[in-house]
Amino acid sequence: MGSPTEKLAHKVDNIADFDPPSQPTAGLQYDLNAATFRKSMPIATGVLDYFPDALAEVARVSKVGNDQHNPGEPLHWAKEKSTDEADALVRHLLDRGKRDSDGMRHTAKVAWRALALLQREIDAEKVGK
Repeated sequence: MGSPTEKLAHKVDNIADFDPPSQPTAGLQYDLNAATFRKSMPIATGVLDYFPDALAEVARVSKVGNDQHNPGEPLHWAKEKSTDEADALVRHLLDRGKRDSDGMRHTAKVAWRALALLQREIDAEKVGK
């Protein structure tokens, strides 16, 4: 019971009683292996089941982008090749409802960039930047 995560995880006996803070304490990281926290994030029923077609489009954007920027390499996010998620997101948002020159929906690229921006924020918080 040393880490803040362990302390929080042990305070909650019933997942129905778990209410993650809207503004986590700086440096607090949820332990995704702790059952209480894991069960509080319904990834399948709370995201995948809500947006199956939209997420498939975002996955296609990942594949097309990887083939363009990392030809011949396995699918991966080359984070160093593009770091302007907010600006790129807005550029694609301006063309929402249309398709880009590669045939992908601009709105799917907005979603991809939003996820990338969020992931970078979470990664930075994890390392305390």
